[in-house]
Amino acid sequence: MVFSLDSVAERLGLDSSSPLLQTALTHSSYAAEHEVESNERLEFLGDAVVDLAVADLIVTSYPDLNEGTGSLVRSRVVNEAALARAARAINLGPALRVGRGVIKENGAERPSLLADAFEAVVAAIYLENGYDAARTFVHAALAKDVAAASLEPGQVDPKTRLRQWAEASGRGTPLYSVLSEGPSHDVTFVATVVLGGEIVATGEGPSKKSAEANAAHAAWRARVDA
Repeated sequence: MVFSLDSVAERLGLDSSSPLLQTALTHSSYAAEHEVESNERLEFLGDAVVDLAVADLIVTSYPDLNEGTGSLVRSRVVNEAALARAARAINLGPALRVGRGVIKENGAERPSLLADAFEAVVAAIYLENGYDAARTFVHAALAKDVAAASLEPGQVDPKTRLRQWAEASGRGTPLYSVLSEGPSHDVTFVATVVLGGEIVATGEGPSKKSAEANAAHAAWRARVDA
């Protein structure tokens, strides 16, 4: 796909010269090198807007899902992998302003960075054009993921699955601790999951969320020995 900032902006319903869009496309690595604002504050706001928009879609389009299954569907859609796919679908990666280290490592295509940028541009849409515009964009971007997740709402994410099993079997609630390794432009997160005061598994990933999910999956696979 040939990159064009104008085409990306058009799909977002924003002008390519919009200051909000420019900030939404600015990773912290670029911001530090050029002394400009990063997209982290917009990401924080966008996270809440995406959550609300997806919940809105579930409630209005899937009346058979109750609160519990609706929450599971949302957790399978509002996550790093799904948001990164949505970002790639609109060719968001090449539009991002990233630092030299990230460019060197082709880090603009990291799922964690793309997912954060997706939330940031949603916030930019929200602030510039209002909630209805942001909701319409999120629905269009994630409708297929919501539809797929709603077909099998019982399939839960690894952390939820592990917690449900651990609590039902009397092992208590899993506790996670996360450490980071490597340079700022290429960080690897290592998560440890503890059950009953004992370390039962570890997992790695490019973000805290993915590391915890991988640790939970490893703990789930090893549960027969727990």
